[in-house]
Amino acid sequence: MTKEENEKRLAYLKGIVSRLPEKPGSYQYYDEHGTIIYVGKAKNLKSRVSSYFHAEVDRFKTKVLVSKIHDISYTVVNTEEDALLLENSLIKKYNPRYNVLLKDGKTYPSICVTNEMFPRVFKTRTINKKWGTYYGPYSHLGSMYAVLDLIKKLCRPRTCRFPITKEGIEKKKYSVCLEYHIKNCGAPCVGKQTFEDYQRNIAQAREILKGNTRGVLQKLREEMETLAEQLRFEEAEEVKRRYLLISGFAAKSEVVSHTIDNTDVFSITSDEKTAFINYIHVTGGSINQSFTFEYRKRLNESDEELLALGIVEMRERFKSTSREIILPFALDLKLEGITLTVPQRGDKKTLLDLSVMNCRQYRFDRLKQAEKLNPEQKSVRLMKEIQAALRLPKMPYQIECFDNSNISGTDAVAACVVFKKMKPSKKDYRKYNIKTVSGPDDYASMKEVVRRRYSRLVEEEQPLPDLIITDGGRGQMEVVREVVEDELGLSIPIAGLAKDDRHRTNELLYGFPPVVVGMKTDSELFRLLTQIQDEVHRFAITFHRDKRSRHALHSELDDIKGVGPKSRDALLKALKSVRHIREADMETLASAVGKAKAAIVYSHFHGEADGRR
Repeated sequence: MTKEENEKRLAYLKGIVSRLPEKPGSYQYYDEHGTIIYVGKAKNLKSRVSSYFHAEVDRFKTKVLVSKIHDISYTVVNTEEDALLLENSLIKKYNPRYNVLLKDGKTYPSICVTNEMFPRVFKTRTINKKWGTYYGPYSHLGSMYAVLDLIKKLCRPRTCRFPITKEGIEKKKYSVCLEYHIKNCGAPCVGKQTFEDYQRNIAQAREILKGNTRGVLQKLREEMETLAEQLRFEEAEEVKRRYLLISGFAAKSEVVSHTIDNTDVFSITSDEKTAFINYIHVTGGSINQSFTFEYRKRLNESDEELLALGIVEMRERFKSTSREIILPFALDLKLEGITLTVPQRGDKKTLLDLSVMNCRQYRFDRLKQAEKLNPEQKSVRLMKEIQAALRLPKMPYQIECFDNSNISGTDAVAACVVFKKMKPSKKDYRKYNIKTVSGPDDYASMKEVVRRRYSRLVEEEQPLPDLIITDGGRGQMEVVREVVEDELGLSIPIAGLAKDDRHRTNELLYGFPPVVVGMKTDSELFRLLTQIQDEVHRFAITFHRDKRSRHALHSELDDIKGVGPKSRDALLKALKSVRHIREADMETLASAVGKAKAAIVYSHFHGEADGRR
């Protein structure tokens, strides 16, 4: 598109915007092919649509959307609620490219009550409203099967698929099956159960599926007492059986409050690309529905915009008639006859906290699932978390950590481990023998190692780390800073992991002067940092032990000029000890290492140049 064509396009669009009414409604953007690419809603159409064409719009995604718009249409409605409903309807109908994308992930099962003369009750993943009424979907299969089991025992709906008709029953086209004989069905197909009695049972099943167990229990109790007064004890006993079944089921349900009834609860958590909205429905004081939806963002939509859209979507999907909605924050949204509540304490706040917990857990589970499929994603996430926690200028792709090891200053060594993309890069590990420090001086040892490490990297023009972590507190951080910044003039972020009195890592330090970075010690990120610390400690200790072992294994054979490690090992293998080597004659020594080496060894121990007795 040429500059002149683009200016002509913008002039045409601004002409439409200037004529928009200042009323609530929905607007639609079209691309050059006449396809709807975005659907929005507004309390004031003119104000909202014109905001897209302001020169100061700085969001990249919004600019991309505006560059694709070639036409605008709109629909005026009476209220903001109508605008929200219309927006939701159009998004589902046209699935515009730049609107949020609702991701169900998979089809969850529902329970269907058919529209037949003698309705059936069964689970299904296929929704066809011509067949019957659907309850659900159920994200927790255990809850769904518990409801179905209750309905089977309580209402005994038929399981056969015969198209039973009144005429067929009168003509005796059907016969009883095994379900009747094992008392799972009342056999309405042959008239053993009346139509009215069967419908009464199905009505109870519908109430249970709606979560109205309290109402069903009240009716059953009244019926049971009436039958008992009329001395119809056998019928009263059957009603009692039903009452106990429902009571047992209701007792297992999560009761949140006996004062909260027919209420919806919503919460949201989001990141740059995705939002998760949890929906909980409470009936009779118990949770009878909990579901979390995932929305893929397209234009950096705010949590307020997404939550408003989610409320309409979920209430429509779950056929909610609740007159109260509990929310985590206030919304500039008016729904006729519905109260929006942001609780601060009490049972409603407890219920909201439960929704938030479910929302976060679902997000965490989805994240773990994605990271199993793409391990690189986890590394990037953790690097971003460190960057955010320490406010680093860039993600710490390469992290290096140092540690010293010595016993009273002897065999002093140090080690450096390198992590790249949050994984150990063992080919880059380095061991250091301390050369310029005598005695147990950890600070001086650390200075020497850091100076040697980064002087060499600079000299060889090797990449420097994005973050240095010291195995120690403020003192270790300061000596590293003195070398890195003051001596070498390098700008590398430095953090420290400090231990408590029990020698357990409990603090992450950063900055100068160092301050504690707020981070939970049981978080995944903190565990990773302590893993880095444990790795450098293990590497340093192993190196120190190897060095001590070499000193401990030093024998008199190592001091014999002309006898190398192979000859030494051959002698020890054959004669087992230095004492046996000293006492051996020339023939014995020669059989192990040859005459020339045998003469050298023999003369060392016996002082005879010719190697003879």
